[in-house]
Amino acid sequence: MILEPQDTSDGTVGPSNKYDHVASKPVDKVLRRLAQNREAARKSRMRKKAYVQKLESSKLRLIEVTQELQRARLQGLYMGGELDYSLQGYSGTTNPGIATFEMAYGQWVEEQNRQLIELRKALQSSNGVMELQFFVNSGMRHYLDLFNMKAAAAKADVFYLMSGMWKTSAERYFSWIGGFRPSELLKVLLPHLEPLSDEQQLEVENLRQSCQQIEDALSQGMDKLHQIVVETVCGGQLGEGNYLPQLAAAMEKLEPLVRFVNQADNLRRETLQQISRILNIHQTARGLLALGEYFQRLRALSSLWASRPHEPA
Repeated sequence: MILEPQDTSDGTVGPSNKYDHVASKPVDKVLRRLAQNREAARKSRMRKKAYVQKLESSKLRLIEVTQELQRARLQGLYMGGELDYSLQGYSGTTNPGIATFEMAYGQWVEEQNRQLIELRKALQSSNGVMELQFFVNSGMRHYLDLFNMKAAAAKADVFYLMSGMWKTSAERYFSWIGGFRPSELLKVLLPHLEPLSDEQQLEVENLRQSCQQIEDALSQGMDKLHQIVVETVCGGQLGEGNYLPQLAAAMEKLEPLVRFVNQADNLRRETLQQISRILNIHQTARGLLALGEYFQRLRALSSLWASRPHEPA
């Protein structure tokens, strides 16, 4: 018996294409998401380019202002009988490297606030891992940019960087060698990373202990350097008025100070990178969000403290 071929033109028998558009939906969603990420990356590159151009322009202007101030100082330009130090600082000179860092840091904070808003939205949405990974990578690169900025500032004036004057008062209270103490920060972030597996908990605790050991070693080195510099500055007889040899010797002793600052920032960098390897992408995103908000709260605390009502004397 020979079967006649069936007519499938009505779509009731044989293969059908009516589900093809359903099957293509996940692919379309992924493609749209990739296009959105590419557009976000393009805008991020444009913002960074504009940011760099603004810094270069500001740097040139600072150099011009510095030269004008130096000429005024040399010419004996006085205001009210005394040289005006309002733009020059206590030493009578402006450090272009520090002034550039201050402006760059202010813009860094603004960019971080914007990134935190985007990261919070990404965590609350259901767009998936790829978008979240994009914002996590941007957040990590942003901290790396800060460490690079600080390395340049340390070369310009390591005392200024360590003083924390570029931070708010509450941030300075918790400052350690020019920044946050990694071991303490892990304690702050830990509740926001849960749930953690047993293996993750063990790795985070090992990381915290390792940070603590390195911090202790750096702190001991700083204390030792402090004592050496004090003894060098006070060398010879006090009261004679001729102390230039002691100051020259102290300058040489202070050279390792920049290395201490850079080593502290290297520890901070390594801690962020290590914790991102231990955690999954959602935990890392929550950690970055908690870290950024922690600093936001410290800055807000500083503002509240500065504006608190004062009792009359």
